[in-house]
Amino acid sequence: MLLLVGLGNPGPKYERTRHNIGFMVADEIVASYGLGPYRSRFQGLVSEGTIAGEKVMVLKPLTYMNESGRAVGEALRFYKLTPEQIIVIYDEIDLKGGKTRVKRGGGAGGHNGIRSIDAHIGKDYWRVRLGVGHPGDKAEVKNHVLQEFAKAEREGWVAKLVPAVADEIDLMIKGDDKGFMSRVANAVFPPPPKPPAPKPSADAGPPPENESDG
Repeated sequence: MLLLVGLGNPGPKYERTRHNIGFMVADEIVASYGLGPYRSRFQGLVSEGTIAGEKVMVLKPLTYMNESGRAVGEALRFYKLTPEQIIVIYDEIDLKGGKTRVKRGGGAGGHNGIRSIDAHIGKDYWRVRLGVGHPGDKAEVKNHVLQEFAKAEREGWVAKLVPAVADEIDLMIKGDDKGFMSRVANAVFPPPPKPPAPKPSADAGPPPENESDG
């Protein structure tokens, strides 16, 4: 069994904020793969089902971001999971909006939700970091992550990133983190189309005839 955790804050006030992109992806995964309805458990909302032949549980902690580790720790202990069986999806201000990075272990990078999870279960779990951009001023970080996405962001890269992460999460479940990052990147920032091959010049004249031995 794998535990997929989307981080965010509960309540309509926070639904469209940058800090809640983990919740957005969790909901998209549940809908895309037809997982079971959410129910209250482990100080959060959980949905269960199967993805890529693996039993999974999607968890949205309702403890508020700073206490996310309480919900994750409770689920881990109940199912006797190891940190390696947990994938946490969350916002990352040090990445450009729409960028995705995956790693196992590491530091919290100033993210209070990750700091809380580290404190409850250790650091050796998988982290899917979704870029939401940096405000440019450290003093503005809190306001930035608790602000709603701008309309251009919602209709642009957010509208691509959230379904792309959900669509490709099966690769993470299969252990292909590099393939996951590549597929998501191509969905959000598709490479430019190749230019068409140049047409022959009209001044080039007819092609030379093949010589014959006669």
